[in-house]
Amino acid sequence: MKRVIPCLDVKDGRVVKGVNFVDFRDAGDPVEQAAFYDGEGADELVFLDITASQEGRRALSESVRRTARAISIPLIVGGGISSLQDMEAMFEAGASKVSINTAALENPDLVAQAARAFGRERIIVAIDAKRTENADGSTWWEVYSRGGTTATGWEVGRWAAEVYSLGAGEILLTSMDADGTQDGYDNDLNRLVAEKVPIPVTASGGAGRLEHFRDAFLAGKVDAVLAASLFHFRTYSIREVKQYLQAAGIPVRL
Repeated sequence: MKRVIPCLDVKDGRVVKGVNFVDFRDAGDPVEQAAFYDGEGADELVFLDITASQEGRRALSESVRRTARAISIPLIVGGGISSLQDMEAMFEAGASKVSINTAALENPDLVAQAARAFGRERIIVAIDAKRTENADGSTWWEVYSRGGTTATGWEVGRWAAEVYSLGAGEILLTSMDADGTQDGYDNDLNRLVAEKVPIPVTASGGAGRLEHFRDAFLAGKVDAVLAASLFHFRTYSIREVKQYLQAAGIPVRL
């Protein structure tokens, strides 16, 4: 079954939505949004504390706890998680899976340690990638850390293969170029990563129309789609998206 996942980008205790990782606007209370999406038929929910890494702290456990209590679906938590102790705190607060990004880039062995300690199916590595042009006009995708502020030099396919070999159970792949634009997912990027690793890949960044979800599965070859703006501002409901996907022959849980 393919999955449809709303994402709560949380800043200062509120859900926000930006464009290209900046220009944030308020999108409500995380607990209220979480309960709404659970009732709407979301397969999972991502709770991302988007300034935790830059501020040198982990996601706020009390906010995670309140969100987890409000839903019956799996909760994925990310933001500033940089140790096994941080992960344990998130699991104790009610997270089903944790997502790490900057910490994995700065200490790749953490992925292996986490997979051994908690099981690889609970460990997601989030990858933020941006298209970069070489002098000869060719392009590649570079991986960024610290909320999309720091270039790492890693090519996205190499980094995806690396984290898979270390023990990541899933990859949450965000196109920084497409983020918040509503112009569609970057399916060249999605397909590159999906064909590189045998673990589930979730596409993030760019959903604007129903066909964008379909194209991510068919052209991008991903296992799940993540969206924020479209759901937060009620452009489409999760049920509408799933009914559209089902009509397009994509297996989803209704």
